Amino acid sequence: MRMQGQFIKVSGLLIVGMAVILLLLSGSFQASSLLVVSESILTFNMIFISILIEAIPFVLIGVFIAGIIQIFVTEEHLKKLIPKHKGLAVLTSCLLGALFPACECGIVPIVRRLIGKGVPLFAGVGFLLTGPLINPLVFISTYVAFGEDFKIATLRMGVGLVIAVIIAAIISVLFKNNQLKKSKDMLYVKTERSDQPFGKRLKAMLYHAVDEFFDMGKYLIIGALLAAFVQTYISTKSILGLGDGILLSTFVMMGLAFLLSLCSEADAFIAASFRHLFPDTSLLGFLIYGPMLDLKNTIMLMALFNVRFVFVLMVIITTTVLGTLLVIHPWL
Repeated sequence: MRMQGQFIKVSGLLIVGMAVILLLLSGSFQASSLLVVSESILTFNMIFISILIEAIPFVLIGVFIAGIIQIFVTEEHLKKLIPKHKGLAVLTSCLLGALFPACECGIVPIVRRLIGKGVPLFAGVGFLLTGPLINPLVFISTYVAFGEDFKIATLRMGVGLVIAVIIAAIISVLFKNNQLKKSKDMLYVKTERSDQPFGKRLKAMLYHAVDEFFDMGKYLIIGALLAAFVQTYISTKSILGLGDGILLSTFVMMGLAFLLSLCSEADAFIAASFRHLFPDTSLLGFLIYGPMLDLKNTIMLMALFNVRFVFVLMVIITTTVLGTLLVIHPWL
């Protein structure tokens, strides 16, 4: 019943959105002759749908990986993967995040399953931070967006990795338990017995992936609605006008990355358009902070983790990114 209710809610919103697109694209539809729709509403609808179209493929990849982890990966496998030494575990988790390339939304269900399987919280945070940021696709898009500039692309990867390691290390000190909300789904996390037929385990994996998708889908839609509202009704120029000096300009660009909630594979092209307005330090703030934390994945994180932990994580990410960039600014 729970899954059915989620299906109705999510599919209903998606169907309405698809219907609006079809109506807008139809040659026989004339908005002015049927009803008056303000330009801002049409813009809001277009941005909302584009965010969903951009994010859903990565969420699908994420939930299928999560389903594989749920059914085929045992706790023993994960224990071998993550070193017992806490320092090595922090570094390893951040490096392994690059093996799970996903957007900041798609990585959330993967991390949820890993932590539910017994991976330490700080290692899950390492995956969460580096998965959307440190991967070949993001590097190439950044390189191309900035006019084949290796400096910005390399700094984004290198500084992002250092920041992720610092944050994961801080989390390892502050939090000892997994901080997941106690849901019915997570209380009964178990792996299908390896002696069962492959077909049965594959079917179970698909069931888990579908359930995960509808569980994540409603929060993705809420986040996309908020992000579309911000992009439609809050002037980017007014936000950028607040940035005076390296501290404020970096903070403003980080705030812009949070509000715009762009996919990490495409955000470099937006950042590059501000290159004549802001120094490289501020642009790196946009490029590093956005994949780690934005409006969409914050909503999703709050649905899965204790709210206090999410707020603490947000503060740690914000202060670490800002502080690290200010420290290295003289050498950029």
